[in-house]
Amino acid sequence: MDGVLVLEDGRFFRGDLFGATPGLHGSGEVVFNTSLTGYQEILTDPSYEGQIVTLTYPHIGNYGVNAEDLESGRVRAAGLLVRDLHATPSSWRADGALHAWLREAGVPGLGGLDTRALTLHLRTAGALRGVIRPLDGGGADLPLGGQENIERPTFGLEAGVAAARAVPSMAGLDLAERVTCAQPWTAGAIGARLHVVAMDFGVKRNIVRQLVAVGCRVTVVPASTSAADILDLRPDGVLLSNGPGDPEPLTYAVTTVRDLLGRVPLFGICLGHQLLGLACGGRTYKLPFGHRGANHPVRDVDTGRVEITSQNHGFAVAASSLDGREVAVSHTSLFDDTVEGLRHKRHAAFSVQFHPEASPGPHDSHHLFQRFVAKMERGRP
Repeated sequence: MDGVLVLEDGRFFRGDLFGATPGLHGSGEVVFNTSLTGYQEILTDPSYEGQIVTLTYPHIGNYGVNAEDLESGRVRAAGLLVRDLHATPSSWRADGALHAWLREAGVPGLGGLDTRALTLHLRTAGALRGVIRPLDGGGADLPLGGQENIERPTFGLEAGVAAARAVPSMAGLDLAERVTCAQPWTAGAIGARLHVVAMDFGVKRNIVRQLVAVGCRVTVVPASTSAADILDLRPDGVLLSNGPGDPEPLTYAVTTVRDLLGRVPLFGICLGHQLLGLACGGRTYKLPFGHRGANHPVRDVDTGRVEITSQNHGFAVAASSLDGREVAVSHTSLFDDTVEGLRHKRHAAFSVQFHPEASPGPHDSHHLFQRFVAKMERGRP
C-alpha cells in the first residue's frame, strides 16, 4: 500500500507502508538515527517514546528480529522510516521479519522513502512533528522525494499537516511516566556485594545487565519513588536511568535526586544525566535535531581521551548554567561541544549524556560502570 509521511511544515515524503496500518500509532516527533545496525534495540528503547525514527543507513531488516535484542518489553517508537526494507531476513539469529514484528506490535513503517532528503531537511529545520498516512490512491504517481514542486497534491495534504501540528510537542511533556515500571523488580544475585537502586525513567535492559555483570544486585523502581523510599532499600548506589523527552517537567525526580546527593553515590545516564544537572542548579534546552546514532565522538575533559559513543537525546544541559564551584563538565561532544558528562566536586555523583551500555566502540565507555562500582565500594563500611 502506498503511504506518505506528512510534516508539520508542509513537506511530505512518499513511500510504501509496512508493519501496521497507521492508526493510534504513526504520529510523533520525526527524528533520525545514523546507526548502521541495531534497529531492534532502537525501536524498543523507551527513550524513543512518542517519536517516529528515520534510519539513515539504507538497508534495514536484513538480519530480522529476535527475542534477545529487546531493550524493553515492546516497541516504543511511534513509527519507522527506511529507504530499503529487506522483507526476508538472512541471519541465523532471526526469529522473524521486521515488517511482521512491527505489524504484530501495531506500529507502522514506511519504506522506499528518500531518507537522505528527509534527514537533510530535519538537519536544517530541526526535529518536526509528523504523521504516517495511507495515500488512498490519490497521488500514487508522486516521486519519492518530490515535495515543494507539487502545488496541489491530491492525498489531503492540508489534513495531514493539521494532524501533524496536532501532535503534542515533546517540550514540556512528562514522558517518563508513560514508560516507567508499575512495580519494582530485581535482577542479579541476591548475595551480590553491591546493591544498586535504578530509578526507571525508561531504563534499557542492557544497563541492568551491565550492572549485574560488574557484580551488582539491581532493584528497579518507578520514576516517582521518593528519596526516603529509595534509602529504605539500603542501596550502595543509585542509578538515574535513561528515558524519553524533556527533563524539566520531571520536577519530582529532580527533587529526589537533590535529596539523594551526598547520601549515596549517583550515576546518571542520558535523561538521568540531565536530571542530575537540574538537581545541581543547572538548566536544560532542546537541541535542534538531537544526537542519535552510534558514532558520536566524545572527549574526556580530564584525560583528553576520545570515546566513540552511542547517543539518543533531544535535550542537553547548558554548560553556562552550572556552578563551576560545585559541578565540573567531565565530557564534551566533538560534534558541537555540548555537555556530555558531569562530575560533582563534593559528592560521589557523576553522569554521562551517552550510553555506555550500548558499546559502539565496542568497549570505550564500559569503564564508567567500573567507576560507579569503585565509588560504591569506597562508601561501604
